[in-house]
Amino acid sequence: MTSVSVPGSERRHELFGMHPRPSPPSALSAVATLAWRAMLKIKHVPFQLFDVTVMPIMFTLLFTYIFGGALAGSPREYIQYLLPGVLVQTVVFITVYTGMGLNTDINKGLFDRFRSLPMWQPAPLLGALAGDLFRYSVASALILIMGLILGFRPQGGIVGVLLAVALVLIFAFALSWLWIIVGMLVRTPESVMTTSFIFLMPLTFASNIFVELSTMPGWLQAVVGRNPVTHLANASRDLMHGQAAGTDVMWVLIASAFIVLVAAPIAMRMYRKER
Repeated sequence: MTSVSVPGSERRHELFGMHPRPSPPSALSAVATLAWRAMLKIKHVPFQLFDVTVMPIMFTLLFTYIFGGALAGSPREYIQYLLPGVLVQTVVFITVYTGMGLNTDINKGLFDRFRSLPMWQPAPLLGALAGDLFRYSVASALILIMGLILGFRPQGGIVGVLLAVALVLIFAFALSWLWIIVGMLVRTPESVMTTSFIFLMPLTFASNIFVELSTMPGWLQAVVGRNPVTHLANASRDLMHGQAAGTDVMWVLIASAFIVLVAAPIAMRMYRKER
Protein backbone atom coordinates (compact mmCIF):
# COMPACT_ATOMS: atom_id res chain seq x y z
CA MET A 1 0.00 0.00 0.00
CA THR A 2 1.29 3.39 -0.92
CA SER A 3 1.57 5.74 2.09
CA VAL A 4 0.16 9.23 1.77
CA SER A 5 1.98 12.03 3.54
CA VAL A 6 -0.20 14.54 5.32
CA PRO A 7 1.05 18.15 5.36
CA GLY A 8 1.80 19.72 8.73
CA SER A 9 -0.58 22.25 10.27
CA GLU A 10 1.42 25.26 9.10
CA ARG A 11 1.60 23.84 5.56
CA ARG A 12 -2.15 23.20 5.59
CA HIS A 13 -2.76 26.84 6.54
CA GLU A 14 -0.60 27.93 3.61
CA LEU A 15 -2.39 25.60 1.22
CA PHE A 16 -5.82 26.84 2.17
CA GLY A 17 -4.82 30.49 2.44
CA MET A 18 -5.49 30.58 6.17
CA HIS A 19 -3.60 32.07 9.06
CA PRO A 20 -3.37 30.59 12.54
CA ARG A 21 -5.97 32.01 14.91
CA PRO A 22 -4.37 34.64 17.15
CA SER A 23 -4.25 33.85 20.83
CA PRO A 24 -6.83 35.60 23.04
CA PRO A 25 -5.71 38.82 24.74
CA SER A 26 -4.41 38.58 28.27
CA ALA A 27 -6.59 39.64 31.18
CA LEU A 28 -4.52 42.79 31.69
CA SER A 29 -4.70 43.71 28.00
CA ALA A 30 -8.48 43.23 27.92
CA VAL A 31 -8.97 45.38 31.05
CA ALA A 32 -6.68 48.11 29.68
CA THR A 33 -8.50 48.19 26.34
CA LEU A 34 -11.92 48.48 27.94
CA ALA A 35 -10.61 51.07 30.40
CA TRP A 36 -9.48 53.15 27.42
CA ARG A 37 -12.95 52.74 25.93
CA ALA A 38 -14.48 54.02 29.17
CA MET A 39 -12.24 57.08 29.08
CA LEU A 40 -13.11 57.80 25.45
CA LYS A 41 -16.80 57.74 26.36
CA ILE A 42 -16.25 60.81 28.56
CA LYS A 43 -15.35 62.81 25.46
CA HIS A 44 -18.37 61.62 23.50
CA VAL A 45 -21.00 61.95 26.26
CA PRO A 46 -21.28 65.69 27.07
CA PHE A 47 -23.36 65.13 30.21
CA GLN A 48 -20.65 63.02 31.81
CA LEU A 49 -18.03 65.55 30.74
CA PHE A 50 -20.09 68.28 32.43
CA ASP A 51 -20.19 66.40 35.73
CA VAL A 52 -16.45 65.75 35.63
CA THR A 53 -15.39 69.31 34.79
CA VAL A 54 -18.07 71.92 35.44
CA MET A 55 -19.79 70.46 38.50
CA PRO A 56 -16.65 70.26 40.70
CA ILE A 57 -15.73 73.86 39.90
CA MET A 58 -19.30 75.05 40.44
CA PHE A 59 -19.63 73.26 43.79
CA THR A 60 -16.34 74.64 45.05
CA LEU A 61 -17.16 78.23 44.06
CA LEU A 62 -20.76 78.24 45.25
CA PHE A 63 -20.24 76.64 48.65
CA THR A 64 -17.12 78.66 49.38
CA TYR A 65 -18.69 82.06 48.74
CA ILE A 66 -22.25 81.33 49.88
CA PHE A 67 -21.44 79.63 53.18
CA GLY A 68 -17.92 80.89 53.86
CA GLY A 69 -18.78 84.17 55.56
CA ALA A 70 -21.60 82.71 57.67
CA LEU A 71 -19.82 79.55 58.83
CA ALA A 72 -16.17 80.52 59.14
CA GLY A 73 -15.97 84.31 58.98
CA SER A 74 -14.52 84.43 55.46
CA PRO A 75 -14.43 82.28 52.31
CA ARG A 76 -10.66 81.83 52.66
CA GLU A 77 -11.05 80.37 56.15
CA TYR A 78 -13.97 78.18 55.19
CA ILE A 79 -12.32 76.63 52.17
CA GLN A 80 -9.65 75.07 54.42
CA TYR A 81 -12.46 73.00 55.93
CA LEU A 82 -14.73 72.72 52.89
CA LEU A 83 -12.47 71.65 50.06
CA PRO A 84 -11.69 68.10 51.27
CA GLY A 85 -15.41 67.61 51.85
CA VAL A 86 -16.38 68.89 48.40
CA LEU A 87 -13.78 66.55 46.93
CA VAL A 88 -15.46 63.64 48.71
CA GLN A 89 -18.97 64.71 47.73
CA THR A 90 -18.16 65.23 44.05
CA VAL A 91 -16.35 61.93 43.58
CA VAL A 92 -19.00 59.98 45.49
CA PHE A 93 -21.72 61.49 43.29
CA ILE A 94 -20.08 60.67 39.98
CA THR A 95 -19.55 57.01 40.91
CA VAL A 96 -23.08 56.45 39.66
CA TYR A 97 -21.87 56.68 36.05
CA THR A 98 -20.36 53.23 36.37
CA GLY A 99 -23.85 51.75 36.69
CA MET A 100 -25.29 54.06 34.06
CA GLY A 101 -22.60 53.10 31.55
CA LEU A 102 -23.16 49.40 32.14
CA ASN A 103 -26.92 49.80 31.81
CA THR A 104 -26.46 51.66 28.52
CA ASP A 105 -24.24 48.88 27.18
CA ILE A 106 -26.85 46.29 28.12
CA ASN A 107 -29.65 48.19 26.37
CA LYS A 108 -27.57 48.70 23.22
CA GLY A 109 -26.54 45.06 22.98
CA LEU A 110 -22.86 45.70 23.62
CA PHE A 111 -23.12 43.61 26.76
CA ASP A 112 -23.89 40.47 24.73
CA ARG A 113 -21.14 41.32 22.26
CA PHE A 114 -18.56 41.55 25.05
CA ARG A 115 -19.69 38.22 26.45
CA SER A 116 -19.25 36.55 23.06
CA LEU A 117 -15.66 37.73 22.64
CA PRO A 118 -12.78 35.38 23.54
CA MET A 119 -11.50 37.45 26.44
CA TRP A 120 -11.39 37.36 30.22
CA GLN A 121 -15.04 37.79 31.16
CA PRO A 122 -14.64 40.16 34.16
CA ALA A 123 -12.72 42.58 31.88
CA PRO A 124 -15.75 44.72 30.89
CA LEU A 125 -16.57 45.43 34.53
CA LEU A 126 -13.00 45.97 35.69
CA GLY A 127 -12.22 48.02 32.59
CA ALA A 128 -15.18 50.30 33.27
CA LEU A 129 -14.06 50.69 36.88
CA ALA A 130 -10.49 51.49 35.84
CA GLY A 131 -11.73 54.10 33.35
CA ASP A 132 -13.93 55.63 36.01
CA LEU A 133 -10.93 55.99 38.31
CA PHE A 134 -9.49 58.28 35.66
CA ARG A 135 -12.73 60.29 35.72
CA TYR A 136 -12.54 60.61 39.49
CA SER A 137 -8.91 61.72 39.25
CA VAL A 138 -9.78 64.46 36.75
CA ALA A 139 -12.56 65.76 39.01
CA SER A 140 -10.22 65.68 42.02
CA ALA A 141 -7.52 67.61 40.17
CA LEU A 142 -9.98 70.31 39.09
CA ILE A 143 -11.27 70.75 42.64
CA LEU A 144 -7.75 71.04 44.03
CA ILE A 145 -6.70 73.54 41.37
CA MET A 146 -9.78 75.67 42.02
CA GLY A 147 -9.21 75.42 45.76
CA LEU A 148 -5.61 76.59 45.45
CA ILE A 149 -6.79 79.56 43.39
CA LEU A 150 -9.34 80.44 46.09
CA GLY A 151 -6.78 80.20 48.88
CA PHE A 152 -6.75 76.57 50.00
CA ARG A 153 -3.40 75.79 51.62
CA PRO A 154 -2.93 72.13 52.65
CA GLN A 155 -0.55 71.92 55.60
CA GLY A 156 0.20 68.28 54.82
CA GLY A 157 1.82 69.22 51.51
CA ILE A 158 1.68 67.27 48.29
CA VAL A 159 2.07 63.92 50.07
CA GLY A 160 -0.93 64.56 52.30
CA VAL A 161 -3.03 65.67 49.33
CA LEU A 162 -2.11 62.61 47.29
CA LEU A 163 -2.86 60.28 50.19
CA ALA A 164 -6.26 61.93 50.68
CA VAL A 165 -7.11 61.63 46.98
CA ALA A 166 -5.99 57.98 46.96
CA LEU A 167 -8.26 57.23 49.92
CA VAL A 168 -11.21 58.89 48.17
CA LEU A 169 -10.51 56.84 45.02
CA ILE A 170 -10.45 53.61 47.05
CA PHE A 171 -13.85 54.36 48.54
CA ALA A 172 -15.21 55.43 45.14
CA PHE A 173 -13.97 52.19 43.59
CA ALA A 174 -15.80 50.20 46.27
CA LEU A 175 -19.01 52.23 45.96
CA SER A 176 -19.03 51.78 42.18
CA TRP A 177 -19.69 48.05 42.64
CA LEU A 178 -23.07 48.92 44.15
CA TRP A 179 -24.04 50.92 41.07
CA ILE A 180 -22.98 48.01 38.84
CA ILE A 181 -25.59 45.92 40.66
CA VAL A 182 -28.20 48.67 40.28
CA GLY A 183 -27.29 49.04 36.60
CA MET A 184 -28.16 45.38 36.00
CA LEU A 185 -31.37 45.52 38.03
CA VAL A 186 -33.16 48.54 36.52
CA ARG A 187 -34.26 49.09 32.93
CA THR A 188 -32.87 52.50 31.94
CA PRO A 189 -29.84 54.70 32.74
CA GLU A 190 -32.24 57.33 34.08
CA SER A 191 -33.52 54.79 36.60
CA VAL A 192 -29.94 54.18 37.74
CA MET A 193 -29.53 57.92 38.34
CA THR A 194 -32.84 58.21 40.21
CA THR A 195 -32.13 55.18 42.38
CA SER A 196 -28.64 56.37 43.22
CA PHE A 197 -29.83 59.77 44.41
CA ILE A 198 -32.14 58.11 46.93
CA PHE A 199 -29.01 56.77 48.63
CA LEU A 200 -26.41 59.40 47.76
CA MET A 201 -28.32 62.45 48.97
CA PRO A 202 -28.59 61.32 52.63
CA LEU A 203 -25.16 59.69 52.47
CA THR A 204 -23.43 62.95 51.52
CA PHE A 205 -25.59 65.62 53.12
CA ALA A 206 -26.05 63.72 56.41
CA SER A 207 -22.33 64.04 57.01
CA ASN A 208 -19.78 66.62 58.11
CA ILE A 209 -18.84 67.66 54.58
CA PHE A 210 -20.13 71.21 55.11
CA VAL A 211 -20.27 71.73 58.88
CA GLU A 212 -18.71 70.31 62.05
CA LEU A 213 -20.50 67.59 63.99
CA SER A 214 -20.55 69.87 67.05
CA THR A 215 -23.10 72.15 65.36
CA MET A 216 -25.68 69.34 65.15
CA PRO A 217 -28.14 68.00 67.75
CA GLY A 218 -26.86 65.10 69.82
CA TRP A 219 -29.04 62.43 68.18
CA LEU A 220 -27.97 63.63 64.73
CA GLN A 221 -24.30 63.59 65.75
CA ALA A 222 -24.69 59.91 66.65
CA VAL A 223 -26.11 59.13 63.19
CA VAL A 224 -23.76 61.31 61.17
CA GLY A 225 -20.74 60.13 63.14
CA ARG A 226 -21.32 56.58 61.89
CA ASN A 227 -21.66 57.58 58.26
CA PRO A 228 -18.67 56.26 56.23
CA VAL A 229 -18.68 59.52 54.24
CA THR A 230 -18.09 61.40 57.51
CA HIS A 231 -15.04 59.24 58.21
CA LEU A 232 -13.86 59.80 54.64
CA ALA A 233 -14.26 63.58 54.92
CA ASN A 234 -12.47 63.58 58.29
CA ALA A 235 -9.61 61.46 56.96
CA SER A 236 -9.24 63.64 53.86
CA ARG A 237 -9.07 66.83 55.94
CA ASP A 238 -6.59 65.40 58.39
CA LEU A 239 -4.33 64.02 55.65
CA MET A 240 -4.39 67.26 53.67
CA HIS A 241 -3.65 69.34 56.74
CA GLY A 242 -0.96 67.04 58.15
CA GLN A 243 -2.90 65.77 61.15
CA ALA A 244 -3.27 62.25 62.55
CA ALA A 245 -5.95 60.38 60.62
CA GLY A 246 -5.37 56.76 61.57
CA THR A 247 -8.79 55.94 63.01
CA ASP A 248 -10.80 57.51 60.21
CA VAL A 249 -8.56 55.99 57.53
CA MET A 250 -9.03 52.58 59.14
CA TRP A 251 -12.84 52.90 59.12
CA VAL A 252 -12.84 54.01 55.47
CA LEU A 253 -10.69 51.05 54.47
CA ILE A 254 -12.88 48.64 56.46
CA ALA A 255 -16.04 50.06 54.88
CA SER A 256 -14.51 49.88 51.39
CA ALA A 257 -13.34 46.29 51.88
CA PHE A 258 -16.76 45.27 53.22
CA ILE A 259 -18.57 46.80 50.23
CA VAL A 260 -16.24 45.11 47.74
CA LEU A 261 -16.38 41.72 49.47
CA VAL A 262 -20.17 41.78 49.49
CA ALA A 263 -21.03 43.63 46.27
CA ALA A 264 -18.33 42.40 43.87
CA PRO A 265 -19.29 38.67 43.99
CA ILE A 266 -22.98 39.58 43.60
CA ALA A 267 -22.20 41.87 40.65
CA MET A 268 -20.04 39.23 38.94
CA ARG A 269 -22.71 36.56 39.42
CA MET A 270 -25.38 38.85 37.97
CA TYR A 271 -23.06 39.73 35.09
CA ARG A 272 -22.56 36.08 34.15
CA LYS A 273 -26.29 35.31 34.35
CA GLU A 274 -27.51 38.45 32.55
CA ARG A 275 -29.44 37.74 29.35
